[in-house]
Amino acid sequence: MISPDGDTTVLARAIRSDVLRMVHHAHASHVGSCLSVADILAVLYGGVLRVRPDEPNWPDRDRLILSKGHAAAALYAVLAHRGFFPRELLARFCDNGSPLTGHVSHAVAGVEVSTGSLGHGLSMGLGMALAARMDGTQARVFVVMSDGECDEGSTWEAALYAGHAGLHNLVALVDYNKIQSFGRVRDVLDLEPLLDKWRAFNWTAEELDGHDHRGLAAALTPIPATGGRPTILMCHTVKGKGVSFMEDRLEWHYRSPTAEQLEQALAEVNSP
Repeated sequence: MISPDGDTTVLARAIRSDVLRMVHHAHASHVGSCLSVADILAVLYGGVLRVRPDEPNWPDRDRLILSKGHAAAALYAVLAHRGFFPRELLARFCDNGSPLTGHVSHAVAGVEVSTGSLGHGLSMGLGMALAARMDGTQARVFVVMSDGECDEGSTWEAALYAGHAGLHNLVALVDYNKIQSFGRVRDVLDLEPLLDKWRAFNWTAEELDGHDHRGLAAALTPIPATGGRPTILMCHTVKGKGVSFMEDRLEWHYRSPTAEQLEQALAEVNSP
């Protein structure tokens, strides 16, 4: 296990730095969503997930599905840092013909499925978890979701079946930054009481600070946490985390930083 106070913090800074450069270069969107999920991905890939970058299709690997596929830049960055492909490829994010498309693509080493149409990740994850159980492997499946996709009926169908099937090898993490495409979650479609809903569907449900590496590592290390139940972690996060002028601002779901904004943002995310 990589220390949550050491390398995963450094990894999260690197993810944020790469994301800012990638989105600026491509004049792309979703930088706020990438910054909010960076700590979650850093802890997962920094020591929780059982993966082999030199053997990405290792049969017993843990699977990760980034259901919020619009945060592709963050996933590509962490995969590059873990050695799934050369970091130099990040400079081609969203370039014509590049495998690093604006939403997650399975053409990239280390990516299980293409995502971006919200609400499908949990369904695919439960299928993988069910297959792993039927095959008798120790593979676990982690699905990183947005809060906005908890508006989707398909999410709740998957939640209902996963609880019914007792898929203890399935873990969902909600990047609960409280902002979705067109407004605050509470105004678009209020999800609360969110934990109670998942518990009613027979999930082990916990909430925590999604930027606290120690807390994330402690919650993720004992997975499966409860025999006979899937687990969901409600990770409270801040959209645009780490950049003062982006934090908790809806417009950074869409904007890309200017050269001047990039310089300021990089200075902020790299400060101790």
